[in-house]
Formats: sequence, C-alpha cells, structure tokens
Amino acid sequence: MRVALFVTCVNDALFPSTGVATVKLLERLGVTVDFPAAQTCCGQPHFNTGHRSAAEKLVHHTARAFAGYEYVVTPSGSCAAMVREQYPRWGEDSLPARTHELTEFLVDVLKVTDVGAYFPHTVTYHPSCHGLRSLGLGDRPHRLLRAVKGLVLRELPGADECCGFGGTFAVKNAAVSTAMGQDKVHSALTTRAEVLCAADNSCLMHLGGLIRRQDEPLRPLHIAEILSSTEQHPYGPEEPTR
Repeated sequence: MRVALFVTCVNDALFPSTGVATVKLLERLGVTVDFPAAQTCCGQPHFNTGHRSAAEKLVHHTARAFAGYEYVVTPSGSCAAMVREQYPRWGEDSLPARTHELTEFLVDVLKVTDVGAYFPHTVTYHPSCHGLRSLGLGDRPHRLLRAVKGLVLRELPGADECCGFGGTFAVKNAAVSTAMGQDKVHSALTTRAEVLCAADNSCLMHLGGLIRRQDEPLRPLHIAEILSSTEQHPYGPEEPTR
C-alpha cells in the first residue's frame, strides 16, 4: 500500500520527530510512504481567523499536492478536520474522503491495534477537541495505546474538556487559555503518569509550555512517537522517573 504523508506545517516546523515517527511506524506495518514536496499549510489558521481568500488558495494548492493518492495520512486531528469539514466549501470533495488521521488510518484502514510497539512507561491520553468532536476518533487511540507492550495507560480526569489552545484563541484570549491549560495539566498530574500523550502537537505545545514553566515531571509526547517506539525509547539515555 502506498500513502501520502500530510505532515502539517506545525509538525514540519516545530515537531519533525513526529513526522519521522509516523513514517517509521507506517513502514514497519508494510506501508510505502510518499512525501509530496509541494504540500504547505492546509489553510486552517487563515480560515479560523477570517482570511477566507488566503485560505481558499491554500485549499486548492493542498488538493493539487495530494492528487492521485488513494490515502493521505496525517498525525494531526485538527488538520484532518479542516480538510474533511471545510474543503468541500470550495469544491474540493475528493481529498476529504481520502484524508485520514493517523490513529483512524491504523484502526479503520490497516485494521490493526497492536503495532508492535514497546514503551515501558505510564501514560495518560488527552483527546484533542478536533479528534474528539470533529473526527469522532472515539476509543481508537486508547485501543492502540493499550496494545503497546510495557505501557500502563491511566485515564485522564476531565478528558473531554478543552486544553485551551484553540489556535489563535490562545493568542486572543491568553488568560482564559492559560487557565484552561493549567486545569488540564493539573488533571494529568493527578494520574501520576510519566507521559502526557495526544494526537495533536498543537495541544501538546500549549500544555508542554505550561508543564515546563511549572517544572513538573511530565513529558508531552505525540502518540505517533509512542507507537513507533520498539526497543529504543524516545527519551534517550536519560529517562524520567517517578
């Protein structure tokens, strides 16, 4: 099977390890991964802030970049939701049907939950708003995490509550965004997990900043990096302990 990786601009610019982990994981499962070099931003920031003409240009550009691929896989619920929900507004009906968030691609298309991962740490999972409400990922991430050898999954209190990032919401409403993020971090800390996991690095960027400022012993990590892990741990030689 051949798929196109839609890495997203956030991952490309700030979290390239997530893109690398996604490719490593898919290739381990027998998938051939292409990276269309023409891909840029999907247009979500422009659309959300009212710059519709700029968003439209990016929508058509993205559709052209991924033309011809049966499957387009992205490690981002928010960007997958943008494509699926908003692209038909501009007549781009083909790409939404072919675009899959990583965990739903694994479970629904490849029909796997045990991806051969090994990650001996305690983990709690934060479902992003786009993954939870727009894509309806449901228990797919949990099923994948529970199948990881060595991993102990702890339920996150108030998991369905927003972390407060919301793209430009965090900029325009910084005080509210910070308060919401602090509530989410507090909930994660009550689980005494070592790792706070999510399927969106935008949420993890927001929460990770708060965690670092509070100097808490909690590591934000994208689910792709957990699922791609085998004998080598993503922490390197210095693993956090509790």
